[in-house]
Amino acid sequence: MMPAKNDVMALELGPAAELEPELQAYFAKCREKLGFVPNVLQAYAFDNAKLRAFVQMADDLMLGDSGLSKLEREMIAVAVSAANHCHYCLTSHGAAVRQRANDPELGETIAQNYRAADLAPRQKAMLDFAVRLTEAPDKIEAEDRQNLTAQGFSDRDIWDIAAVAAFYNMSNRLAAAVDLRPNRAYHYSARERAPAPAERQGRGAPVLARAAARAPAGSGGRRRRGA
Repeated sequence: MMPAKNDVMALELGPAAELEPELQAYFAKCREKLGFVPNVLQAYAFDNAKLRAFVQMADDLMLGDSGLSKLEREMIAVAVSAANHCHYCLTSHGAAVRQRANDPELGETIAQNYRAADLAPRQKAMLDFAVRLTEAPDKIEAEDRQNLTAQGFSDRDIWDIAAVAAFYNMSNRLAAAVDLRPNRAYHYSARERAPAPAERQGRGAPVLARAAARAPAGSGGRRRRGA
């Protein structure tokens, strides 16, 4: 059942399109994995072409092959969204950081002020670059890229940092323009640290259903989908 439009955003764009089979399956996968369809997808659902383009770009940036872990990419989304004061993305991607890191405090701290978080120098440099690109893109110089290279990032990694930051700058602005509202479930997601594997022995399913899908931050090499 589609939520009422006033639960998604301020605009009324008419009835949702009849979703193509591939997009219907994508929505079904969201309900299976998350228990709901994110409102950002509901917002795009008035047009199959726009929804498909958004899904393909977001999934490629956040789940595709990259030298950045999935957690690191979510960290960029949150740091950029914090700089832009984006309610929707801070709420949804803050939940993703809490879950992927298995660390509610880290997710909250990055959302509030990433500089106060206990980050590796590599991750601090990554977020410094993403936020500088957000706040002063005309001030980016060779030195900014050299700082990333000094932390072990390849040229492809720097491209990925910039691409994720740029995507969420676009998404933040669109979300602000239409008053996109986060699903309430995000507020309650991953608020407790999941037990370590040893603690789970002899017990049922882990606290976080997708805990096994999390990737450790800062590990080297390119990561494939599912890594």
